[in-house]
Amino acid sequence: MSPFEESWHSASTVVLDKEERKTLFATLDSFRQYRRVAHCNVTHRLRQNFYTLPLSEWQLLSAPPFNFLETLEHVDDAIDANADIAAEILKIGLGSFGLEAGPGVDPTHWHGEAKSLDLDKARSTIRQFYRDWSSEGAGERRTSYGPVLRDIDAAFANVPNKGDIKVLVPGAGLGRLVFELCKQGYDVEGNEISYHQLIASNWILNHCDEAEQYTLFPFASDFSNVISRADQLKKVKIPDVHVATALADSHVAGRKSASERMNMTAADFTELYCNAKNRGVFQAVATVFFLDTAQDVIRYIKTVHHCLQPGGIWSNNGPLLWHWTSQNEQAAKNVHDEQLAGHMNRGSIELSVEEVLKLVESMGFEVDDRGVKDEASASGYIQNPNSMLQNSYRTSHWIARKIA
Repeated sequence: MSPFEESWHSASTVVLDKEERKTLFATLDSFRQYRRVAHCNVTHRLRQNFYTLPLSEWQLLSAPPFNFLETLEHVDDAIDANADIAAEILKIGLGSFGLEAGPGVDPTHWHGEAKSLDLDKARSTIRQFYRDWSSEGAGERRTSYGPVLRDIDAAFANVPNKGDIKVLVPGAGLGRLVFELCKQGYDVEGNEISYHQLIASNWILNHCDEAEQYTLFPFASDFSNVISRADQLKKVKIPDVHVATALADSHVAGRKSASERMNMTAADFTELYCNAKNRGVFQAVATVFFLDTAQDVIRYIKTVHHCLQPGGIWSNNGPLLWHWTSQNEQAAKNVHDEQLAGHMNRGSIELSVEEVLKLVESMGFEVDDRGVKDEASASGYIQNPNSMLQNSYRTSHWIARKIA
């Protein structure tokens, strides 16, 4: 077991309270139900719709050159391939928490706990492997992670041993930025609160035996804005690199090994990194597509300031798609989601880029560089490059230095 896996495992073995256990069980169950729900919501529904057509019309569409029923069979196969990934993630999650695969008995009865929001998170997590761990997702990683990686390299270019530089990555997600920073030599700590992301990142980082071991169909369930079925059924291989091999190759003799320089914490960012233990611990904080997850962005800024050393840098790149704008409404309808329900009585703050930067400067930082990307360098997010609909973010990229 690598130190990274040990750190994740130790976080997963903390005694969970009743509500957190409920959230964990819903996460596990969402991966268990992935296959059934995907087939039901996509191909089963479309077959039902298909046979409501007049006989002459569905006969037309079932014959060449349309072969619509064959398309649905191909989509079924693609869903099964994605579901195989979900099953592997579930197996790792159950093992990490010492749970049985069967229904179990109280207090380990986790079957049937997932609600619609949990199922959506499982689906989006599987799709996210395209962005973070496929060769085809390299373009999105280049425009999102690239600026932050370059910022940190530039800030510590004259440091001979990068392993002396501690970097924090809040909202680490599936672990790609943590991996890239560790590969560049830094001592990196990722932080994540989502069980979906934690369990999936543990799988991809620690339990894949080789590069391109699994086949993923990221866009198979998308039937809108499709130019060709070949685009819809495009497959990618994950992971694009074998993590252990890549980190071993990056090791410098006489210095800490890569596995010793990569760590993960499973906790709320503002609660963990505002405590006395984490005061002034890090020389750099890297946030990518993270700032807009804040319900109270002031707390995020205070937390970054607290855990950075004087003179430490904060590199940020991402949009301001304030998540709590819609999630507060969702929480009122889905009180089972305890993470949301616990914050329902707190208002969310949605600020502009200019206002965020003024806040950062007013709270003990000097902003060295700032800008909003132009359209040519905008960042997609799990975007099918061949879709008729192309969404992208002109992200806000800036570097701040702690001065007080």
